[in-house]
Amino acid sequence: MKQNEILLNIQVPSNDETYITPKNTIKTPIKKGAFSISNGEKIEVITHHFKEIMDVLGLDLNNDSLRETPKRVAKMYVNEIFSGLNPKNKPEITLFDNEFNYTEPLIEKNIPFTSFCEHHFVPIQGVVNVAYIPSNKVIGLSKIHRVVDYFSKRPQVQERLTLQIQNELKTILKTDDVGVIIKASHSCISCRGIDHQGSYTITSFLPKSFKSSTDIMTCLNTFK
Repeated sequence: MKQNEILLNIQVPSNDETYITPKNTIKTPIKKGAFSISNGEKIEVITHHFKEIMDVLGLDLNNDSLRETPKRVAKMYVNEIFSGLNPKNKPEITLFDNEFNYTEPLIEKNIPFTSFCEHHFVPIQGVVNVAYIPSNKVIGLSKIHRVVDYFSKRPQVQERLTLQIQNELKTILKTDDVGVIIKASHSCISCRGIDHQGSYTITSFLPKSFKSSTDIMTCLNTFK
């Protein structure tokens, strides 16, 4: 499909219901039909519009350094930093039998992530601490990282990211005993607006079974 045909086929719906995400949900706000065109077509459309943005800003698109920037940005958006929007990219998770009957908390700490603030599309960077008490199954440690990575690679707010990671692991592991704490710095604070460097934000979702354990809470709240 040619670029002009793609642009013509992407129409703003007349019914605002197309864009409404139910309240009190941890789902990322995504419109209906978000995946009706291919990644290649999305890259073409984004390239076109980002070129217009750069032109409006007054940048010389004939400059060797800038000529391919619109396409580079489009490919980055679709294939990399926002790839978690597409459910086809959700990681396949394999569980293992809890052969040792391990019933103490299993804690994976300082999982690095980069996401992007959905208000300004600038980076949120930090680390995630995850803990769970196994039931009959355990998860490979790298798979916890993959879950974090999947939900990070989309426009986000930190509170939702925390809940999405916790809910996904709770569903996979079939246990309510899953806790998640995130510590992150927000570029919308450090590079614009108040323009303050060095601050960070902590969010958490912890089951009651964790809150009653001083040892678990101390470990989870310790970053590096």
